[in-house]
Amino acid sequence: MNPDRLYALLPAVHRRLDERNGGQLRALLSVIAEQAGVVEADIERMYDDWFIETCDEWVVPYLGALIGYALPPGAAALAGGTEGGDRLLASAVPRREVADTVANRRRKGTLALLEDLAADVAGWPARAVEHRRLLALTQPVRRFTADDHGTARRLRRGGLADLRRTEPLNRADGPFDELAHTAEMPRACGTRRAGRYNIPGLGLHVWRLQAHSQTRAPAFCLDRAAYRFTFSVLGNDTQLFTLPVPEPSPCHIAGELNVPAPIGRRSLTERLHDYYGPGKSICVWEGDQDGPPMALERIVSADLSGWDYRTPEGKVAVDPVLGRIAFPARQAPEQGVRVTYHHGAASDLGGGEYPRPYVVVPEGEIPPYRVGPGETFARITDAIEQWRADHERWRGASGRKHDAQGGKHGAPDRQQQDAGPHQGRFRIAQRTAPPPDPGPRPSDVIEVSGNDVHQDVLDLSLHRGDRLVLRAADGARPVLRLLDWSSGRPDALRITGTGTGEGPPPSVTLDGLMVTGRSIQVHGDVGELLVRHCTLVPGWDLDERCGPRDPEEPSLELVDTPADVRVEHSVLGTVVVRRNEPADELQRIHLSDSALDATARTSAALTGPEDRPAPAVLTAHRTTVIGTVHVHSVDLVENCLFDGDVNVVHGASGCVRFCWLPPGSRTPRRFHCEPEHSGTAAATPLCFTSTRYGTPGYLQLADRCPDAIRRGADDGSEPGALHDLFQPQREDNLRTRLAEYAPAGCDPALLFAT
Repeated sequence: MNPDRLYALLPAVHRRLDERNGGQLRALLSVIAEQAGVVEADIERMYDDWFIETCDEWVVPYLGALIGYALPPGAAALAGGTEGGDRLLASAVPRREVADTVANRRRKGTLALLEDLAADVAGWPARAVEHRRLLALTQPVRRFTADDHGTARRLRRGGLADLRRTEPLNRADGPFDELAHTAEMPRACGTRRAGRYNIPGLGLHVWRLQAHSQTRAPAFCLDRAAYRFTFSVLGNDTQLFTLPVPEPSPCHIAGELNVPAPIGRRSLTERLHDYYGPGKSICVWEGDQDGPPMALERIVSADLSGWDYRTPEGKVAVDPVLGRIAFPARQAPEQGVRVTYHHGAASDLGGGEYPRPYVVVPEGEIPPYRVGPGETFARITDAIEQWRADHERWRGASGRKHDAQGGKHGAPDRQQQDAGPHQGRFRIAQRTAPPPDPGPRPSDVIEVSGNDVHQDVLDLSLHRGDRLVLRAADGARPVLRLLDWSSGRPDALRITGTGTGEGPPPSVTLDGLMVTGRSIQVHGDVGELLVRHCTLVPGWDLDERCGPRDPEEPSLELVDTPADVRVEHSVLGTVVVRRNEPADELQRIHLSDSALDATARTSAALTGPEDRPAPAVLTAHRTTVIGTVHVHSVDLVENCLFDGDVNVVHGASGCVRFCWLPPGSRTPRRFHCEPEHSGTAAATPLCFTSTRYGTPGYLQLADRCPDAIRRGADDGSEPGALHDLFQPQREDNLRTRLAEYAPAGCDPALLFAT
């Protein structure tokens, strides 16, 4: 529908009259055609809403109601229309599960269906186990079976454990348990005391942690002999996880290779060919990463705790529990070691290889400055210098063009114009000659590819009008290791605004990086600092047990700068705000979907120098804070967890809502905050699976954490950095489906493996 089409339908006489009257009728038809297009688009969208594959998120529950889809508790009150509401609605009522409802009813009562439901409903890999098959019982003497050689033997159902086979002992009470158990009287889903092993018992074991990959990253060398390495580039012990392999058929029951489970030493020994190799869970390269990996015959599984194991000649020892590698003492690799491995993490938080949306940057026609193996620049410093030179050259050409167009040399001479018509025209043509073309603006993006460790001495001096973006390439996690190069000053990543030039204050974006060894310091006239999907290692570095090496050192220092700091989906340590001279405006710090980790609940997470309050205004959304917060004022703090005292000096303004705060914290007015909302502090203790960065389950709320915290956000999800996982909604929906599709007569229970 367009105005010309409607206008052509009118009689010619009306069109001629309308042209004489200034086209008023044509303008009216333009408005009508525009509204007709809106109605037509709405009709087409309504047609898309007829199908589960193309409908909007808010339509999914209504289509489910047509086929008798049972909504989980609380899902009827959810509303879409906003970005957060659509994500919550998609977690509570998954589109894929509604689409498969009819097919699932035909498979009702099978174990494979329960595993598929866990993947469709909650997005968790799972394994269903009938516990009655693990009960110990006395078998008849006459019941025999034949082994592979045809020899008759008794069935291995119950009885004593075989001490010669240690791997089944390591799997005891887990999802892959093979041992016999005595019967337990309590029900599997009992509220007071849960019993697992009984006749109607049915357990659905789910893995909530994800297996995050590190591809061909440099291993960390621990000694000068260069034969002891760790998979983690920070030098800490890391539990290796399995890269899940798709199941061969819908009727297949998940095994150890089909779920992101931790890899044991015995499991690696028994199934080395399944875990090791290119494209698998673990792979090791010696020297050049472009060469072939180490042969499978050289890899042996060993216990490297204490580094007491002596690796045989020609072999390489790998400890999957600690994430360590040991070579023979006289066969140390000369050019280092590169590894591919997977570690456990609760969500996509901090620097990693996971996909992330790029920041929209008005890039020019020149492509980004690329740094890394096989790229234009080998060092980040070289790319920054080239970026600076190109921008200075472009600004100089733009300034000359501006002077030629509107400066004093570009204006026509009025006296010469009045002297005569021919002479005036000649003077004007001479002074309006075409200016030089500066060309397209150079790119503001420096992109780092690969997972290498960069040890550049970075000192960014920015002028007004600069907008630098230092980001990791898609699928990469580069590491900036800031070493102790000089003894006269701290070797931090310094970002300094010089205040020279024209235009707005400079802005800096750090995206997808890991910074270790030192802190980031911001000085001078900087307008905005955006840190997204980055890890500023808390405590600068980690020891073998994931403890901080310098727990009191800050990760971010703001020194006499008006920079507006924004942190998104990142992990960082202590933030210190220093002001040597009083300023008219306070520092503004925005945290969202991030972790502010001071490594201990008594250490300062956000503070000023010498434990004074930070002269800043804090705004936080869905953030977990470990440590104390001492700040001048807050704007809005919601859906956050504070594992440390909070002291806000100016409490007359701002609001804190749907948060957990330690008793005794001083904040502005609160709304629905724990533990005061529940009545007693003892009733709602805050406990995590782990508060050490680098360990699996980092910042994950423990299972014993009460529901007042686990469902304490404004939308019923958990507050903190893992809010957008919507784990309470996933759990409720999965329990509803488990009770609906479990085999008749069974007592189903949901068990968390990680």
